[in-house]
Amino acid sequence: MRDENCIFCKIANGEIPSATIYEDETFRVILDLGPASKGHALILPKEHFKDLCEADPAVTAKILPLAGRIGRAMKEQLGADGFNVVQNNGGCAGQTVFHLHVHVIPRYEGGPSMVSWTPGKGTSEELAEIAEVIKQGL
Repeated sequence: MRDENCIFCKIANGEIPSATIYEDETFRVILDLGPASKGHALILPKEHFKDLCEADPAVTAKILPLAGRIGRAMKEQLGADGFNVVQNNGGCAGQTVFHLHVHVIPRYEGGPSMVSWTPGKGTSEELAEIAEVIKQGL
């Protein structure tokens, strides 16, 4: 399924040119036009899914292994010291294009700080209560 109005559907299916680093029957992987670092890539499924919650499990099962292959290539070919795999769901989580996509962001020693947070604190009781609430939705 595709959404004819979705820019990522058009890019993933070759209707709009991109700097493609990988392609198979399920995905196109491109370099991000607004990179967080040199080599920042996006994994785009060729099918349209709004986000992770709507995605076909057969598609999502392939994403993490592909991200690992891309990250390894970034380390070997670009000299990256590490990489982040980021997937945003919903506007408040930073999703700006509502087509499932995964960022693979190479990280370099001395580079900018990104994808980080200050750890909060939770008591054992609070964590147990939250865990029970979440379990009800699984």
